[in-house]
Amino acid sequence: MKHLFFLLTITMLTILTSKEARAQTDERMVRVAKIEVDPLQLTAYNAALKEQMTTAVKLEPGVLTYYAVANKKHPSHITILEIYADTAAYQLHIQTPHFKKYKATVQNMVKNLELIDVDVIGIAKKPGL
Repeated sequence: MKHLFFLLTITMLTILTSKEARAQTDERMVRVAKIEVDPLQLTAYNAALKEQMTTAVKLEPGVLTYYAVANKKHPSHITILEIYADTAAYQLHIQTPHFKKYKATVQNMVKNLELIDVDVIGIAKKPGL
């Protein structure tokens, strides 16, 4: 799991190195969500998650990025990297019909949820990325 968190952190840092992101990094809200899903409901959970993420990025200007990954050894352990333009964008996001639909759909699928707000403390990347 530490390896997965490290990979997500590297991915997040790469995303935040674009010209636009460097100008706004201090305002962005970056969060890691660690979710444990009932293994018997994993297919339905993944479908609901993908629908919510796709809709949010398409419809909400303040929802900038989602990366959702599953632990290879424990596929029901999912980690999501979320990047919002700012805290206000996140607050708007959680009031949208598509987010509320997602929460209602997965409420009995999620066994554990941990939300971790993170700060970018350093960036390193290959040239041209």
